[in-house]
Amino acid sequence: MAARNIAAHIEREVIDKPKNWKPLVYCWRGGNRSGALATILGAIGFQVTLVSGGYKAWRAALVAELADIASQFSYRVICGPTGSGKTRLLHALSARGAQVLDLEALANHRSSVLGHIPGVPQPSQKRFDSIIWNTLRTFDPALPVFVESESKKVGNLRVPDALMEAMRASACIDLRLPDEQRVALLLEDYDFFVADPAHFCSRLKALVELRGKAVVEGWIEKVEAGKTHEVVLELLTQHYDPMYAQSIRRNFKQYDQATVYPLPERSLDTLDLAARELMQPRSIRPQSLPAFSDRPAVPGAPRALYVIQGLLGQAADRLDALPCPSDRSQSTCLRPWRGPFLLSFSSWRAHAGVFRIRSWELPNSLS
Repeated sequence: MAARNIAAHIEREVIDKPKNWKPLVYCWRGGNRSGALATILGAIGFQVTLVSGGYKAWRAALVAELADIASQFSYRVICGPTGSGKTRLLHALSARGAQVLDLEALANHRSSVLGHIPGVPQPSQKRFDSIIWNTLRTFDPALPVFVESESKKVGNLRVPDALMEAMRASACIDLRLPDEQRVALLLEDYDFFVADPAHFCSRLKALVELRGKAVVEGWIEKVEAGKTHEVVLELLTQHYDPMYAQSIRRNFKQYDQATVYPLPERSLDTLDLAARELMQPRSIRPQSLPAFSDRPAVPGAPRALYVIQGLLGQAADRLDALPCPSDRSQSTCLRPWRGPFLLSFSSWRAHAGVFRIRSWELPNSLS
């Protein structure tokens, strides 16, 4: 029977493979079945790798190593209420070459009651663990890893305990964005709800237990009346923001000392400027700064002064040379007005804004 099964495998899976194909062979415990298949494939001429101990041993080794590797890094946790641009900032950081662990992208979920992405299934828990491990092992422990302030679960998937513990003990960056910009960002990122109001309404029903039937029915009526913008704003102010305020300080130990980073708006140029600033050594140290609402508005620089793109870097250097406010040290000042000032150059710059996850494709059955 074993010989018949091996012959069937070869006829179905191997017969069309080139000579340089390098199969990975395993079974549950790494016993005679995988050993026999590896021997025959080797005799045919393929370079075979046999998983010693089978999938069971592989899984045990991965779980143990994941716990070890997760504790090796210094994390910079991007915090901020729903719609503040945390994920977009991770994308901008990645585009600039920073080490980014985007758990929501790996989990195919946006980590909230409304975070399910239509038509995109989540991986299995084992696959999720494998992808996290494989992503972390490509990182340099000498450099910071940027990650979003996730809860213990992203959709139906659980973030590994060791990673969650390391994240919750790490320095935080508190991202702020005006409410109207947050609403606009969410309508862009959740455009499938805008395109399919019935689906949006069906997902809102999941909030009945938390917000009450009358409130949710009111939201549904507004969505059906075309007032999705109004509903999103109420979801933020009445649901997500209060829950966030309660959980963030309870779960992230350094949040009260977080570096506050206000964004004036949600454009790619703004996020790229923020990414560049946050990647500088002085900006990744936690520093207590005034709240966004306490900061005076700073007018942008006149366009006429800097109409040549090459002057952008010089202007930034001159801004950096200015003294920090008295309540901040020169080495850690984030200069929150620097972003709005440099936005006057946004029309001169183009940004791809493309995020590519570096991932080794594991066999589906191994994940």
